[in-house]
Amino acid sequence: MALNEENVSRLFIILSHKLRRAILVILFEKKEQSFSDLMNALDIDTGKMSFHLRNLKLFLEQTPNGKYRLSRFGQNALRLIRDIEALSIEVDFFEQKSNLHIAKFSRRALAFVVDMGVAFTITVATTLVAEIFVLFSGQYLFDINIFLFLGLLWLYSSLLEGFAGQTLGKALFRLKVVSVSGKKLYYDNAAVRNFGKCFLLPVDLLVGLRLKNKRFIKFFDKFSGTTVISL
Repeated sequence: MALNEENVSRLFIILSHKLRRAILVILFEKKEQSFSDLMNALDIDTGKMSFHLRNLKLFLEQTPNGKYRLSRFGQNALRLIRDIEALSIEVDFFEQKSNLHIAKFSRRALAFVVDMGVAFTITVATTLVAEIFVLFSGQYLFDINIFLFLGLLWLYSSLLEGFAGQTLGKALFRLKVVSVSGKKLYYDNAAVRNFGKCFLLPVDLLVGLRLKNKRFIKFFDKFSGTTVISL
């Protein structure tokens, strides 16, 4: 029998929606579910539930008491979904393996020096603004506070890396912070990794070296699930 390409496309379109795949998985795990059971499990309204069940009519059958269960066709479809999910994991692995070029320590160090210069400039500017107000009282207390400098370095690095994965130093040397899981890098990840770099750098590096993992030069990179790549 000749392959019907329209049927193939139709099946992939039906199974492309995550809620429909979720319905098939629930029925596989629970064996039988009522309309309201499915609706509550997926937290959707009656209209959406009816719509998706109509689209899945090829994959489902109803029991004498009105509950839904997988048909033989639905069981075969679920095996297909499992195979595609496994394939998607392999795709992620190979893409990360080919695209993830771990940055060298020397380039990371140079980028850090640039970022320290930026943070120092911000600290000086902030201090000068504060001193302007002090001058009105007839005093001049120009002083660069190390804790202010480190705090601004941490804030600057966390905000820029959380937003774009790059500080000015990293952008200059074509480096980027990424999550090792492949997911989006968030501000909390950036804040954690930079806390070690700004406030506990010697400890961060020494413990990181003991990990013997080239992805994690610093311990706080492993702790936050991040690494730095060369673009």
